[in-house]
Amino acid sequence: MMKKHFPLVLKLIAAIIMLQTLFYKFSGAQESVELFTKLAGDNEAMMRIGTGVLELIAAVLLFIPNRTWLGALLTVGLMGGAVFSHLTTLGIEHNNDGGLLFISAIITLIAGAILLLQNKKDIPFIGQK
Repeated sequence: MMKKHFPLVLKLIAAIIMLQTLFYKFSGAQESVELFTKLAGDNEAMMRIGTGVLELIAAVLLFIPNRTWLGALLTVGLMGGAVFSHLTTLGIEHNNDGGLLFISAIITLIAGAILLLQNKKDIPFIGQK
């Protein structure tokens, strides 16, 4: 039973975590603007909104059969970047969040990596057709 539902649980975890931050990114919430200003300086808005758009696309692709691998690859790339940013620029704890954003990025990265491995057969040029 769990084996059958495990991929869906991973997709939901990754999608919910990515989607819940979109409001902050798209509305220009102060915390989001501050975070992306640390990362991108004057290009804050472009990086903040661009990241949000890519996270939205990744979350949708996770639920499209034969495209889950693409959503998972995008998720791994985005969350790899998020984890890297926390480790190099932002710090594990950002704005006294107790490390919540960092932990969320790691959880999403792991979910994306597992989904990517589970769906490697669908990847063009790599998977078996």
